[in-house]
Amino acid sequence: MKRSDGDHAGEALEHLEILRAHVEAGSWEDQVTVDAVCLRLAAAIDASSRLSEAARAEAFGTLWPAVRATRNRIVHGYVTVDAEIVRATVEHDLDGFAAALRRIGRDT
Repeated sequence: MKRSDGDHAGEALEHLEILRAHVEAGSWEDQVTVDAVCLRLAAAIDASSRLSEAARAEAFGTLWPAVRATRNRIVHGYVTVDAEIVRATVEHDLDGFAAALRRIGRDT
């Protein structure tokens, strides 16, 4: 059975929920917390990449390449990922990312 855009959005939101729990329970000075946040952020972006092209375009518009680049930086350049950049992304961009995913879930 083919998964819907709502299914993929829901999966991404689950990863973001766990990411937020890691942030609340941990400390940005703790590498284990940073690693856990990076893992869940990359997983959420991966799930979002499985959205239909139309849903992705509607949800993220021209921001999608930057979102995808964030995932690629985490996955392919992990040793050089700056914890402060990840923290800034979580603190300033995560709410908008989650809101876009929730809209997809409602629309399907």
